[in-house]
Amino acid sequence: MDFVQTLIEWYMSHLNYFTVALLMTIESSFIPFPSEAVIPFAAYKAAQGDLNIYLVVLSGTVGALAGAFINYYLALWLGRPLIYRFARSYVGKMMLISEEKVIKSENFFLKNGKSSTFIGRLVPAVRQLISIPAGLARMDLKLFTLYTSLGAGIWNIILALVGFYLYDVREKIFPYLGYILIGIGIMFGIYLVIKALKNKY
Repeated sequence: MDFVQTLIEWYMSHLNYFTVALLMTIESSFIPFPSEAVIPFAAYKAAQGDLNIYLVVLSGTVGALAGAFINYYLALWLGRPLIYRFARSYVGKMMLISEEKVIKSENFFLKNGKSSTFIGRLVPAVRQLISIPAGLARMDLKLFTLYTSLGAGIWNIILALVGFYLYDVREKIFPYLGYILIGIGIMFGIYLVIKALKNKY
């Protein structure tokens, strides 16, 4: 538990506008990283007066947009065959990307049109990959930027409010925070194992 507590303290001490933007760039690209582990914690620091809540949301949204651009241009440059080949590869599966997820995001894009880049940012099963079909469809970059920024901004505001008001009950949950994070880590590990076995068989 001492190690977990030290890790939490290290993470919180290094959480600033730059690292928020960097982590959200990773989260919004093809690398699996939960935004729930970034914005709420940064907002918690904002409630303590160490950061500004508005700049937390702004830096998170800028980072999410940067990550979305990565997926957009990769899809634009590589094209559908290579994207699907990557989704079927071992590396793609390790990054929690599958052919089924790409198909689902494409169908979501086709069903909802260009606004899917806005709506999709609020849908957990789609939000990470919704930029790929936008890139494959060569969606107008100005509209893509607008819709992605709005969707990511709303999602970040929701997460920021959770973290900001969590500060009010910190004394009740902080002693158990390490156990909560360990539990989340174990569940995430189990999820990865199940996904790997499912893709293997």
